[in-house]
Amino acid sequence: MSFQNITEYPSAHRDLEKMTALEILSAMNGEDKRVAEVVAAVVPRIALLVDDITDRLIRGGSLFYIGAGTSGRLGVLDASECPPTFGVAPNMVKAVIAGGEKAIISAVEGAEDNDLQGWRDLCSNNISKDDVVIGITASGSTPYVLGALKSCRANGILTAAIYCNPDAPVGQMVHHPIELVVGPEFVTGSTRLKAGTAQKMALNMISTAVMIRLGRVEDNKMIDMQLTNEKLLSRGIFMVMEKTGITDQELAKKWLQEHGSVRAAVLAFLASGQ
Repeated sequence: MSFQNITEYPSAHRDLEKMTALEILSAMNGEDKRVAEVVAAVVPRIALLVDDITDRLIRGGSLFYIGAGTSGRLGVLDASECPPTFGVAPNMVKAVIAGGEKAIISAVEGAEDNDLQGWRDLCSNNISKDDVVIGITASGSTPYVLGALKSCRANGILTAAIYCNPDAPVGQMVHHPIELVVGPEFVTGSTRLKAGTAQKMALNMISTAVMIRLGRVEDNKMIDMQLTNEKLLSRGIFMVMEKTGITDQELAKKWLQEHGSVRAAVLAFLASGQ
C-alpha cells in the first residue's frame, strides 16, 4: 500500500479565525475524543513492546527515545520523568532529540532532515545491542529518525516506532510498529495536537507499564519516588505509615528522611522489629 501523509491533510474545520473561543475549543475537544480510541486499538501491540523492553532492562539495557520537534520533546519529557517518579538511574531511559538540547525549547533549522545524525547521536550516548530504541515521528518519515532506526536494525538493536500515518516508511523498518492514525489536525499540519496527544498517551503507557513490571510500583504506590519537594515528602510519609503501622507522622518522616525512599524506609523499619 502507498504511504498516505494524513498528518498533512487539510483540517476538516474551516475559517477558524471566524470562530468564537467556545466554538474553537468544542471543535478541538471533538477531535481529541478520537485519540483514546485509536490508542486503545493498538494496546496489544504496545503490550508486546513493553514485554521486550522489560526483558532488556532487566538484563541491564537502556530504553532510548529518538525524535525531532514535538515528537522529540515528548521523548525528552517522558525520559526525564522516570528517575523522579520511579527512582531509576538516569541512564535507564534516555532521550535523543534532533538538534540536541537547544531543540528542547526552540526549533533547530534542518536538524530533522539529516539522516545520519540520529545514529551518531545514539552512538554518543553509548547505544548497545542490549538496548531498545523507540523512534517517535508523527509523519513516520522523518529522516533523522529513519536513519537512526535503520542503523539500529543493522547493528542488531531492538527497535520500535510511534507514528501517525498509515503504511508510513518507519513502520516497515522496526520490530514493533505502533501506528496511531488520528487523522488530519484541527490546525492543518500541527501535529503537536492530536498526533502529539496520541504519542504522549502511548509513551505514558509504555514507561509506566515497564516500571510496574520492574517492581517500581507496589500495589498502586510509587515506592521509589524521589522526595524532591514537600508534596512528595508528605505523600511518602503517609505511605510509610500505611505500610508500617506507624501512627506518628514525625516518626514516619524520620524513617523516610533517613533512608531516602518509601521502599527503603519500610524495609528498614520492618527489619528493626519495632
